[in-house]
Amino acid sequence: MKKMTLVPVILMIFTSVFGFTNMSRDFYLMGYAAIPWYLITGVCFFILYAFMLSEYGAAFQSAKGGIYSWMSQSVGPRFAFIGTFMWYASYVIWMVDICSTIWIPLSNAIFGSDTTQTWSILGLTATQTLGILGALWILAVTYVITKGIREVEIVASIGGSAVAFLNVLLLVGAVVVLLASKGHLAQPIPSARAFVLSPNGAYQTPLGVLSFIVFAIFAYGGLEVVGGLSDKADHPERTMPRAITIAAFIITIGYSVGVFLIGIFTNWQQVLASHHVNLGNVAYVVMQHLGYQVGLGMGLGPHGSAVLAAWVARFVGLSMFLALMGAFVVLGYAPLKQLIEGPPRALWPGRLGDVEDDVPKYALWVQCALVLVLILVISFGGEGVSTFFNYLVLMTNVAMTLPYLFLSIAFIWFKKNASIAKPFQVYRRTGSAWVATVVVTFTVGFANLFTIIQPALTGDWKSTVWMVVGPVFFAVVALALYGRYERLARSGHDERGRRAS
Repeated sequence: MKKMTLVPVILMIFTSVFGFTNMSRDFYLMGYAAIPWYLITGVCFFILYAFMLSEYGAAFQSAKGGIYSWMSQSVGPRFAFIGTFMWYASYVIWMVDICSTIWIPLSNAIFGSDTTQTWSILGLTATQTLGILGALWILAVTYVITKGIREVEIVASIGGSAVAFLNVLLLVGAVVVLLASKGHLAQPIPSARAFVLSPNGAYQTPLGVLSFIVFAIFAYGGLEVVGGLSDKADHPERTMPRAITIAAFIITIGYSVGVFLIGIFTNWQQVLASHHVNLGNVAYVVMQHLGYQVGLGMGLGPHGSAVLAAWVARFVGLSMFLALMGAFVVLGYAPLKQLIEGPPRALWPGRLGDVEDDVPKYALWVQCALVLVLILVISFGGEGVSTFFNYLVLMTNVAMTLPYLFLSIAFIWFKKNASIAKPFQVYRRTGSAWVATVVVTFTVGFANLFTIIQPALTGDWKSTVWMVVGPVFFAVVALALYGRYERLARSGHDERGRRAS
């Protein structure tokens, strides 16, 4: 089987981690004040965390179980299974959500705006129509994934390339506007306060700033997804550390540069202060405005600039659709692969642990069925079911990022274990490994703690409770599954409950 080389791995990382919409949202929330926080969180979390994953990936280069294998061999299988199961469960809910929302960028690509609320198939409501489309989407994606890693690599590369093209468009467009305006910035920088104080009134308080710091930390999430595909990489002891390190530095710098580029052509008060602008549509507003400003800079006049702006918005919609498609394929495959192939085969009942052609095909179709049922129940179940799904999303808010804590804590055990060969090392001394572990663990721990208590600080205790319930529930389910496996092992039975010969 052909292995992944350096560039496809980097593109896969970009697809999983780098969110183009994050930059426009950052500027909307904080203006230039987002830049120092992205650099601080990039260094205190992302770069240090990326170096950890580079060492893990090189040491366990042949392990099929990804982060499960890393934590299991460093700390223990029970610890590893709880963290991996919690992480996987959150991505199932993420897939359900994306199956309905992925059509918004496609609508922008086709019609120039979000028209999904008017879509109807055979007289169904818009919500039901999107549910049907989402069900067809998960069926199609699962079929592609079951064909193997080559198909996953191709789709992920398309998504990564789409993200790269969007950034090129942002860079080139901003430079054109800057030259046309003779170096004048649309969002001026009168003093250093511009890099400290947000133009958004809601983010000028200590609570608002803390909210953004958490947003910045979580914008760097997802690196462990691709780090767990070491066994699919060509010369993984070299490819994975290089890919993770290169991508980490580019993404850290890219977020900050992107925020500054937006300030070249976007004045916050004139463009983003409207009540019509929100976190859901700000990326389209910003990029459409870029198209308009480029048109004016090229002398196209108001009408010609408006036409160019509309086509830029369509290009952004198409690129974001392709980026989401790539991310969906990677995240629909990698977490499940690590959950199924990492733990002992006997942990999974029936055919759930079967791997055919190096792909857990049966488990993929079970995952597909679960996502499909959730989509249809939510789409046709009415307001009560929609409210329940909102609670599910809250349950996974923290569960998705807790594995970062598991991995950073396990890193010390990994470094202490002399029996694990470590062909690539950044933290060569115990002291540096401890410093990295403490900084990453504290940063992620603070982010999760603040995420949990923030709703309660504004009187929304229900959201806080559900975010606590999520990790506890997933941990209990993981313990039950692992306990079942241990009982079968002690009694001499296999995973189907039959006595082993």
